[in-house]
Amino acid sequence: MTDITHAVRSAPDPAGASSPVLLLLHGFGSHERDLVGLVPHLDARLPWASLRAPLPAGAGAAWFPIVKPGSPDEAPVAEATDAIWAWIDAELGADAEVVPLGFSQGGLMASQLLRTRPARVPAAVVLGGFVLGAPQPGDATLGETRPPVFWGRGAEDLVIAPHAIERTAVFLPEHAALDERVYPGLAHGIDAAELADVRSFLARTAVAARSASA
Repeated sequence: MTDITHAVRSAPDPAGASSPVLLLLHGFGSHERDLVGLVPHLDARLPWASLRAPLPAGAGAAWFPIVKPGSPDEAPVAEATDAIWAWIDAELGADAEVVPLGFSQGGLMASQLLRTRPARVPAAVVLGGFVLGAPQPGDATLGETRPPVFWGRGAEDLVIAPHAIERTAVFLPEHAALDERVYPGLAHGIDAAELADVRSFLARTAVAARSASA
């Protein structure tokens, strides 16, 4: 069984609000502290947690093996998705809402959380990532509710396979209120312009969701 065994979290919310929680999901070969440095730049005013993927990958970790770039096998992705939800249920609560923010492989995992339990994901951020080709349990619901999703990527990103980008460009507009941004000159990474746009996105979605649930 795949388990999440390493995570870092913010201090408990002094306001006592339990959701939503900004959930940071790193890319291939990285670790749970990789994206934590983004938090001060996002000014999300949300509690946050950052998880380490369950599979060893070099000096870091991965959410799923890379077999064919852009077309991961469905089974390991499903196992990783279940592992994340198990951690959320155990550590944040069975009714906790999350706003996943993922980079690269973590971006796919952010979309997986949205596509498997959409009622608990008021918004999602996919950076340099893509969506799985296989249908997911929440897709029909997303087609009706269209929650806000930010999808940002670099115009010079040569890591993500073109067919995965094409698949995502078809899926997200049909299943989300999509904020899509492509950044000139950016490769497979995150720059200041993208962070500023994510900050604005979170301010009008995740923070608004928190206020509504308070």
